Amino acid sequence: MTEKGNILIVEDDPDSAVAMAEALERDGHSCATTPSGREAIEKASGGEYEVVITDLRLPDIDGMQVLQQIRDASPETELIMVTAYGRHNTAVEAMQRGASAYISKPVNTDELRVIVNRSTDLIGTRRENQALRRQLNVRFGLENIIGNSAGMVRIFELIHQIAPTDATVLIQGESGTGKELIARAIHANSRRGSQRFVVLNCAALTESLLESELFGHEKGAFTGATVQRVGLFEHADHGTIFLDEIGDMPLSSQVKLLRVLETGEIVRVGSNEPIRVDVRVLAATHRNLSEFVEDKKFREDLFYRLNVVSLRLPPLRERREDISLLAASFMEMFASEHGKRITGISPDAMNALFSHDWPGNVRQLKNCVEHMVVVSRDDVLDTDDLPDYVVGRSAPVEGASPENAPMTLEDLEREHVRRVLQMVGGNREKAAQILGIGERTLYRKIERYDLR
Repeated sequence: MTEKGNILIVEDDPDSAVAMAEALERDGHSCATTPSGREAIEKASGGEYEVVITDLRLPDIDGMQVLQQIRDASPETELIMVTAYGRHNTAVEAMQRGASAYISKPVNTDELRVIVNRSTDLIGTRRENQALRRQLNVRFGLENIIGNSAGMVRIFELIHQIAPTDATVLIQGESGTGKELIARAIHANSRRGSQRFVVLNCAALTESLLESELFGHEKGAFTGATVQRVGLFEHADHGTIFLDEIGDMPLSSQVKLLRVLETGEIVRVGSNEPIRVDVRVLAATHRNLSEFVEDKKFREDLFYRLNVVSLRLPPLRERREDISLLAASFMEMFASEHGKRITGISPDAMNALFSHDWPGNVRQLKNCVEHMVVVSRDDVLDTDDLPDYVVGRSAPVEGASPENAPMTLEDLEREHVRRVLQMVGGNREKAAQILGIGERTLYRKIERYDLR
């Protein structure tokens, strides 16, 4: 039988150690045993064991110390506590020290096999997700973009297709959907990726300042122009310029931008001499530019010149299946940034996140999770950590668990798979595509989580 995982059993009772090892080896695991807690720490600290099963009472050191030191040295290792002293406070302390399960003696080997198999399956799932993330990063350079919903997968594929070209791209989407992140990914995957990526928010400047920023100006071109200035188009030569909120650009500036796109030349304010530039233009807006064109607020010719390729980023309310991934990622990031130990998000808090409409999209969710991390007084983010605007507008999600226990990574995965299957009407092929896994892997998850 193919080995499924390397297991270390820390047990000073030889008969018990052999019984556990034999039971687990029947399931294809490779088992090593030791009666010494110190030896176990030395062996397991390098991460070579997927699962460590330790007795509470050991001849040299306490099993709690074994848990703590292995957890600190190898956070990915799954830890299981075994003891004849089945007190509630002992179980609680074991969980706090990093144990994922607690088994009372005498050990029921069938129960042990279920727990260990679940632990190794969870590790396999983590590795699959990490491998998928690395593949996305290598293929698309999308380290900061999270999502495996159908809408985001289409965006990733389109980025892969258009990035190597020099086509202008119009990125449309509500505020907070990540338009600049997408623009940066396109640039990073283009032949211009080693050159400058220059950003300008067209809504942040007056008409005169906008043209000076874009095209530069000559000394004396206007009051206060005491020196010659190179504009962003010149600065971005051979690179990419990202024009954010292009829908707010004044009509007179639109005319000049159109000329640059058509001729590849800019003219500094106060000059008549054209300057040749080689710049790829990416633009973004939260406006409906088609309506702006009809209302004569945006030039039709510029719209078509920018809209060679159009990307529409879905709002978060249309990709709710990504909320758990985003929330977990933000939780880890901000816990590290603020020096706090956060282990999970409670089911009720996750229900609230799923239920909220997120008018500010991913940016708002990110700010919300940071708020939760900062104000949390324990290691589980719960509803009392949510901002008022989320609590006030949220309703329970149908079918969600009512318990207030911490939502583990396994709980998050189970809920995520369930929601995706529900979204696609049970179509496993589509669900597997959205989840970024094979159909056989999805089938195993459906069986394990009883989602049939």
